[in-house]
Amino acid sequence: MATPRKVFINLAVGDLEKSKAFFAALGFGFHLKCTNDEAACMVLGEDGNVMLLTESTFKRFTQLPLADPRRQTECIVSLTCETRAEVDEMFGKAIAAGASQAMDAQDHGFMYCRGFYDLDGHHWEFFWMDPASLQ
Repeated sequence: MATPRKVFINLAVGDLEKSKAFFAALGFGFHLKCTNDEAACMVLGEDGNVMLLTESTFKRFTQLPLADPRRQTECIVSLTCETRAEVDEMFGKAIAAGASQAMDAQDHGFMYCRGFYDLDGHHWEFFWMDPASLQ
């Protein structure tokens, strides 16, 4: 079995304070020791974090130009929920905090998801998967 790893997703944001407020409205917290005026470490869980980086800070970590997530899909960040109802609840919080809907809800029976674009256009989704489908 492979060594378990922690994941840090790095995203460039146009306004760090607005992005922090947006994700706080969805119920996410931040590691204060890893947060300053250039970056915020948003906690997804014990092994997952999202580094929200100002564009100038993000550019220090790559030689390639930044993608414009409002014009191209750079990735889809998918977060699990315990129930279908939680998917709808979290999606509702995102929309209320200023997100826009990415697609209609996707119901595959064993999996249910709802996607949205955050304030910078990054594509996120909340999803539920029937645990029985994994066995």
